[in-house]
Amino acid sequence: LISPIGEWVLREACRQVKEWRDDGLPEIQIAVNISVQQFSKQSLDKLVSKVLLETGLPVHCLELEITENMLMDDVEGAVGTLHKLKDLGINLAIDDFGTGYSSLSYLKRFPIDKLKIDRSFITYVTTEPDDAAVTQAIIAMAPNPGLTVIAEGLEASYQLEFLRNYHSVL
Repeated sequence: LISPIGEWVLREACRQVKEWRDDGLPEIQIAVNISVQQFSKQSLDKLVSKVLLETGLPVHCLELEITENMLMDDVEGAVGTLHKLKDLGINLAIDDFGTGYSSLSYLKRFPIDKLKIDRSFITYVTTEPDDAAVTQAIIAMAPNPGLTVIAEGLEASYQLEFLRNYHSVL
C-alpha cells in the first residue's frame, strides 16, 4: 500500500500548502519523503507533475526527500529519475545522509539541492570524535557551492557553535 499512500501524502501536502497560500499565509516550501517504491517507479516525474497541476501548487514550493540508500540501489536509474524531477524544477534533498553506503564519486552526479546530515551524527557531534569527523567531512565534501547542508536534530547551542565553525549550515 505504500505507493497509493505515498501518492495521497504528496497530493495532500501540495493541496494543503496551496490552500494556505490562497488564505494569504506566507509562502513555504513543503518537503515530502518519497518511498523506495515511489522512487523506483519510472513515472515519478509524471506523478509529481500531475499532482502539482491538480493542486495548483507552484513547483518551487515542493521539495522531495530521498534517502541515500535509495539512490544507491540503482545509480543509473536514480540519476535519470533525479534529472527528470530537476527538469520539472523540483527541489531535491538527500535525507539521513551519512548513514548509507554511497560513493562520493556518485554524489556529484546527483542534481540535488540539499544534503541533510543524519541526526545520529549531530547528537554527539561535540563528544564523539568519529561523529565530529563524519559531520565535518560531509560539510567539506558538498560537491558544489550551491548545495545546502542541513544538520538534522540540532537541539543545543553547543552543537550549533560546532557547526558554525565548519561552514554555514542551516
